[in-house]
Amino acid sequence: MLRQRFSGAGLADAANDARHLLCGLLEISPTTLLVDPDRIVSAADAERIETAAARRLNREPVHRILGAREFFGLSLSLSPETLEPRPDTEMLVERALFHLGSVLKAKGKARIVDFGTGTGAIALAILSQYPDVEAVGVDISEDALLTAKGNAERLGLQARFSTHRGNWAEGLVGPFDMILSNPPYIPTAVVRNLEPEVRLFDPQAALDGGKDGLDAYRILARSLPPLMTADGLVLLEIGYDQKDSVTALFEAEGLCRIEAMRDYGDNDRVLVFRHGG
Repeated sequence: MLRQRFSGAGLADAANDARHLLCGLLEISPTTLLVDPDRIVSAADAERIETAAARRLNREPVHRILGAREFFGLSLSLSPETLEPRPDTEMLVERALFHLGSVLKAKGKARIVDFGTGTGAIALAILSQYPDVEAVGVDISEDALLTAKGNAERLGLQARFSTHRGNWAEGLVGPFDMILSNPPYIPTAVVRNLEPEVRLFDPQAALDGGKDGLDAYRILARSLPPLMTADGLVLLEIGYDQKDSVTALFEAEGLCRIEAMRDYGDNDRVLVFRHGG
């Protein structure tokens, strides 16, 4: 059985990996798999399963093998230069929706930007909830931007989602009511020791935050204030030990931290800053 092969190879979550892989490849629900575990598959399907199993045994993540991952209820296509969106980042979306509610009540509409957009996960999740929001996805990777555009089109959100290719704020024109980012924040030395599923298959540019993990935050802290409305907000995902250091960087540029959120693992995860306090 697939589960036994994965378990024998030392994969940490062998049962779930086998279930997700089979359901995705055969386009069936977990319930169908449960009630009919001995179903006969075609020779073509058996070959696809064997190819996928070999990739997983080589430590390629299940969702990369399947080519898509669910995020905030949306199915998002992945590509080589996009980070696989994680559930922790949904907290950033939740806080953005909370604060955007007040913005929309006051203004009737809002314009946001997502730096390092990748698959477009953060921006598209917000657009799926609020029809009066427009978003710009920024990335340095053309592959990522094409993937984000494709995801927006499949979700019917392309009319309110545009992309900008640039190195962070380079060439971008504001103002924005809200700025969001899940930037690379892992110290270079730590990246080398990550699990193979991350180290070998997620793009290095989306992981490596420099020697202390703060390179992207330094750039953003300097670049964002001119792009913000007078009462604009910045929401950032951070590493578990970066709350104080990231706060200091942004407060030095005149932004005031109004919120710090912990994730379900009780780690610092999201910071919220306001322009002008």
